[in-house]
Amino acid sequence: MSTKAPEHIIFSPEDLRKLQQVELDMLLEADRICEKYNIKYCLCGGTLLGAARHKGFIPWDDDIDIIMLRPEYEKFFEACKTELGKDFFLQDNRTDPYYRWGYAKLRRNGSEYIRAGQEHMHYRTGIFIDIFVLDNVSDNPVLRRIDSTTCFLIRKIMWSEAGKVCSNNPLLRLWYRCLSNISTRWLFSVLDSIKNRNNKKKTALVRNMLFPVPKRGGFGFYHDWFTNLTKLEFENHSLSAPVEYNDYLTVKYNDYMQMPPPEKRQGNAPVSAIRFPGGELRKL
Repeated sequence: MSTKAPEHIIFSPEDLRKLQQVELDMLLEADRICEKYNIKYCLCGGTLLGAARHKGFIPWDDDIDIIMLRPEYEKFFEACKTELGKDFFLQDNRTDPYYRWGYAKLRRNGSEYIRAGQEHMHYRTGIFIDIFVLDNVSDNPVLRRIDSTTCFLIRKIMWSEAGKVCSNNPLLRLWYRCLSNISTRWLFSVLDSIKNRNNKKKTALVRNMLFPVPKRGGFGFYHDWFTNLTKLEFENHSLSAPVEYNDYLTVKYNDYMQMPPPEKRQGNAPVSAIRFPGGELRKL
């Protein structure tokens, strides 16, 4: 009896560990630049959870997440123009006109990493780590809700280029196809107007404008979580983390020290093609 081809590449434990090592090299490159130029960043998301619970990668995790406040990221962006090693590429909508996501990535040149369902998209690919950039959230409760709704709509429109192919619902695919014609340059200009207005003064909360905030977090995370930093061990390296990482992780994951059931121990997104640096392309 024939079997249906898998919808994504299944990583062996050896390949997953190899991927983690490439990502760790990128994290250390970002850390090197931040240390040299006194730029504040910290681990976040599953990477921070891994540091707190495992002192390294969550065993099944397939990516790395770091986070910066907007002024720190702009310093990092400028430093990378001259400091970033030749093996790496800093990707956001300013360095890649086809890039549609609301957070930056540090890519490994000479590698390949394509998300399943996004093969048709034209942005630069390659193994990466995510860099989440935080902007201020208005202290005005009315503006806060308006901005939140606007950012939600923009995020859906940005996703439409992928959704028009990978959505399971044919009506949604048609709707996403229509939305994908909206200019990303205009969408980013709307985002910039929100950021520029809110970043004029310090506010209580911050968030990445195009990434969902956990319901427990309300409209964002506390600004001071990302300015008061300490060090945590991650894969035998001492790297930046919020002093109040327990509060952040509790908002993000609730009882974060509790291991998930075995069926939920899996990576973040399916991949249809991968090439490690110096290796051969593997794809479905």
